[in-house]
Amino acid sequence: MVASLTALALLGVGGYATADVLDVAPGILTLDRPGLVPTPTVSGSPAPVVLPTPGRSAPALRAAAADASVPTTDGLRAAVDAAATDPELAGHLGMSVRDGVTGTELLGVRPTEARVPASTAKLLAAVAITDTLDLGARIPTTVVAPPGSPDLVLVVKGDMLLSPTAGDPDAVEGRAGLADLADQVAAALRPRGRTTVRLRLDLSFAPGPRIPPTWVRNDVRDGFAGPVVMTGLSTLQARPLRPAPTVPEAAVARALVARLAERGVQATLAPADTWTAPAPEGAEVLGRVESATYGELLGHALAVSDNTLAESLVRQAAATAGAPTRAAGDNAAFIRGRLEADGIPVPGLVLKDASGLSPGQAVAPVTLSAVLARAVEGGSEPLRSVVAGLPVSGLEGTLAGRFTEKATADVLGVPRAKTGTLRQGSSLAGTTTTVQGRPLLFVVQVDGFAQTFDGTLRARAALDRIVAALTRCGCR
Repeated sequence: MVASLTALALLGVGGYATADVLDVAPGILTLDRPGLVPTPTVSGSPAPVVLPTPGRSAPALRAAAADASVPTTDGLRAAVDAAATDPELAGHLGMSVRDGVTGTELLGVRPTEARVPASTAKLLAAVAITDTLDLGARIPTTVVAPPGSPDLVLVVKGDMLLSPTAGDPDAVEGRAGLADLADQVAAALRPRGRTTVRLRLDLSFAPGPRIPPTWVRNDVRDGFAGPVVMTGLSTLQARPLRPAPTVPEAAVARALVARLAERGVQATLAPADTWTAPAPEGAEVLGRVESATYGELLGHALAVSDNTLAESLVRQAAATAGAPTRAAGDNAAFIRGRLEADGIPVPGLVLKDASGLSPGQAVAPVTLSAVLARAVEGGSEPLRSVVAGLPVSGLEGTLAGRFTEKATADVLGVPRAKTGTLRQGSSLAGTTTTVQGRPLLFVVQVDGFAQTFDGTLRARAALDRIVAALTRCGCR
């Protein structure tokens, strides 16, 4: 009951409240954190084993599947037609289905007609990130002592998920901890007899709009996104109905001051107008902690549809590549440039951000499916790892509450996908495996449903039924 009331309250606050950010009622809004879940059951009994065994460890892109039968176009079309029974789909459905081994398109339904992508736009962001950043690298947060200066400088490079206390080496959120950083700094200062310092921040890396101007401000106010800066606390990330602080970097600075004080080092903060200057070359490193890997951060951003983290990672990628980051459209321009450089078709593409949160964006199914195909055609091994790790239906992230209805529960655990849900349109893009064992890549978009609570539910259910039909398809 509490969850249902929360869902209704969220739908009332407007903005991104009908987006895939909080799964508080069956099939509505999704922001679940990945967790261990038993193998799905239907009405208390194990689901029929007519499909690959559901589970987090089941590979999404399997080399052995090259021997499995490839569905025919006519067979896929018949399966989709039988599932697309909701009258609101007529004229408002866009699809692209590709072979999951070769990447060849098998079925297209208005595949070049650009529609509202919502959070499936984060797959385009993933291209830019995987093209540019080393997914095995980690983001450092350091404290340095400039030569000849009594000050210390906290140098931030993009870790927005710092723990305010000790870090957890097994976590994505909070892997790097400010208590650990303070331990190192205090230990370095102690032999020098220094117990008082002045601390400033170095925010010079990847500067850009704190709040992208194309975002709806109510979405930030209501906690569906937060300021895009190069540092932040894991405990103060934007959550529905619990917005992030307006100045996350100040919260980080205060937390570090508190941790230093606990270790006998009294730190005062330098004025905030000094925080944009880079730390001087040759500064001595007194302490360093590191984030989860870029691959883990990207996987997390896709799994829970974290708008702020997606924007931050693309901005970091652009800065790493030497591309501009300061202007409102720089993230979108960087993504488009990477798509075009990779030969991904972009008919009708209108991109304003990296997250899919801004109104007025449009992406064609063929663009999203070409991104998925790049993962299986050998064009990008890092992208392949990202696509293979998309959330599992019924188990993880924004798919945790999907494919659980009677009409789709038999495929629960097989499709993996990135969700996208706005009042203006819904989408799913990911992978599944047919009953014959052939992997498929799919993109399904709809935008003809009423922009209401019930319309959103119907749109999501329609998408799930279509993907379930693809999964059941022998279609030879």
